[in-house]
Amino acid sequence: MLKLTNIEKEKFDEYVKNHPQKSHFLQSASWGEFAKVKKHLTPYYLGLVNEEDKMVGATLLLEKHLPMNYSYFYAPRGFVIDYNKKELLKTMTQKVVEFAKAKKGIFIKIDPDLIIKSYNYLNEENEIKTNKDELLNTFKSCGWKHLGFTKNFETMQPRYSFRIDLTQDLDTIEEHFSKTTKQRIQKSLKLETEVEIGTKEDIKEFYNLMMLTESRKDFVSYNEDYYETLYEIFNGNKNSKAILFLGKVNFNKTISALEKNLKRIKDQISIMPIDNLSKSAKSKLQELEKQRKSTAEEIEKYKEYKKQYGDSITLSAHMIIEYGNKSWVLYAGNHNVLSECYVNYNTYFEHIKKCKEDGIEIYDQFGTIGDLSKDNPRLGLHEFKKKFGGDYVEFIGEFDYVTNPIMYFVFTKLVPIYRNIIRKKSKKEIEHEVSGIK
Repeated sequence: MLKLTNIEKEKFDEYVKNHPQKSHFLQSASWGEFAKVKKHLTPYYLGLVNEEDKMVGATLLLEKHLPMNYSYFYAPRGFVIDYNKKELLKTMTQKVVEFAKAKKGIFIKIDPDLIIKSYNYLNEENEIKTNKDELLNTFKSCGWKHLGFTKNFETMQPRYSFRIDLTQDLDTIEEHFSKTTKQRIQKSLKLETEVEIGTKEDIKEFYNLMMLTESRKDFVSYNEDYYETLYEIFNGNKNSKAILFLGKVNFNKTISALEKNLKRIKDQISIMPIDNLSKSAKSKLQELEKQRKSTAEEIEKYKEYKKQYGDSITLSAHMIIEYGNKSWVLYAGNHNVLSECYVNYNTYFEHIKKCKEDGIEIYDQFGTIGDLSKDNPRLGLHEFKKKFGGDYVEFIGEFDYVTNPIMYFVFTKLVPIYRNIIRKKSKKEIEHEVSGIK
């Protein structure tokens, strides 16, 4: 007889991070604690145990409190079970439903980390073990309602992502980068840009870059305390880690590297004969003169940058989460200046290498789109992530289990309509105030 019971957080994490199928940071105790502090959700760390008190499944269940003492529950990235075992999913569902009903839960939401399609860097379809139709029928038979195959970011978590297999050797991983990505990383390295691992004290700089990115790309970010709390909680748990990467230009180093390159070019020019040059020699001389001129101009440009920004400037700041055998590029903020240094590309490359050194097996770029039409405003994000050669994966999507149909309709259909009316009314009132209309 299996029963669902509360599990001590450390024991819960040990089970989740070592589970053969899953190890997602959104299923971790760290995420549960973060959701409690910053999202005002109540976390439950639940284990499905047998008669020998051995865990055969687990789930982080987040409770969102609603008016009239109702609530709904969310298991981020689904239950930590083997979904191929239909009876196990059925039992887990029954036990979680009983748990939710006891707390006046009107529905439960899950979005399992189950890949239903995957394509490699050459756009060739990968073979996967998941049978989409069979899985959907299994969920349906257990009472779950599938919410559809969305194409953008309509769901709680991204339904598409890029994942790099870090068990490959580094040369193979780099080989899968696009040609432009390799060139831009090399350009960044030639300019001797630096990537450092930051500390809690660098969260402010990270936050400033996130705000710059927000204003440029028109998306809503969080306040500084949000990122600081996330960093503290994930680094306060031995089972998880948040790493801050800072991509910088040190102008003294960059100028020195360019000056060395200029000297090399001048030395090559000086040893070339002046008279009776062959056609190929003339062509080479012209190319060297072109390089000399452009390098000299670059030196002057970076000297001006130094006057403007000081000895160094941070251009990229990325926060990576490591948990179990995976890592996720959770947040990335970038400056809107000196883009020709390609520090963002070098920063990505450095944390790919760091994750591999840490023994991480799967590197997830945490979200892209399924709608690849040319007019999709997020297509640029997709194309950028694609350049790093990961597998383009599609997850199965969201499911709801409705335990109170009437209140489910009220809170998922009527309340959003009411909020939208209020939002529009407030916006109109503000517009009237600004324009002086009464």
